Amino acid sequence: MTEGQIHNEETFLNNLAEKLGRQRRKNVTKPEWTTTPQYDVLKDATKDELVEVLKKHCEVIHTQFIETNSENLTKQIRDVFEQYEVESVVTWKDERYKQFGLEDELLKELPKENFDVHIWDPALKEKNIQAAEKADVGITFSDMTLAESGTVVLFSSENKGRSVSLLPKTYIAIVPKSTLVPRMTQATAYINKQVQEGKKISSCIDFITGPSNSADIELNLIVGVHGPIKATYILVNDK
Repeated sequence: MTEGQIHNEETFLNNLAEKLGRQRRKNVTKPEWTTTPQYDVLKDATKDELVEVLKKHCEVIHTQFIETNSENLTKQIRDVFEQYEVESVVTWKDERYKQFGLEDELLKELPKENFDVHIWDPALKEKNIQAAEKADVGITFSDMTLAESGTVVLFSSENKGRSVSLLPKTYIAIVPKSTLVPRMTQATAYINKQVQEGKKISSCIDFITGPSNSADIELNLIVGVHGPIKATYILVNDK
C-alpha cells in the first residue's frame, strides 16, 4: 500500500453507517460549545506560577525536580549522573544541546571520561534501540511541558527516537522554561492547529509523566514497573 493513500474509504464508511441504521453523514460541522472550562484552568498563570505547579506535582508522580540556569545545567546533569550511578548514556541528536552549551561541555567530554555515549542516528537503525536498552540513562529535551500533570511532551523524528525515553534504566528530561503550558488542552490545541494548517506533524508524540508506573490495582501508584525506574526533570531558563 502506498504511504498516505486511503483505500476503500467510501465502502467502509457506507457500510458503517448502514450498520448504525442511519444515513451516511458527509458534511459534519464542529459544534460551538457554550462553555469551554478546559481553557480556564490556569489560563492567567505566569511562567513562574506554572513552575510552582509543576514542581508540586512532581512530588505526586515521584519525579525529582531541579531548577537551574544554563550556566549550571551541565553540573546539575552530572550530579544526577552520580546519583543514578550512570556509566552509559543515550540521547537525541538535538540542536538544543548546542544552544544550551551542552554539546561541548557535556557530550564531547563524557567519552573522554570513559562514559559510553550514544547519540541517536537514523542510519544505525536497530543499533539505536539496542543502545537504549543497555543505557543507564536516557536524556531528551521537552518540547512542551504540561504543568498541571507534570508531563513532558516529546515530538519524535528521525533524529529523536522514542526509545531514548522508554528503554533506559533512568530518564532525564531537560525542560526549557519557555515550553511550560498549563495542561493537556494547550498541547492538543497546538497539534490540532498544525493539522489544520496542513503542516507535517511528528509520527509519534509521547506524553511522559514521570517514571514508569501503574495504578491498575486498587489505584495504588506503583513506580518502576516497566521502562525507566527513576526520572528527573531539570527546568532551565532559556538562553
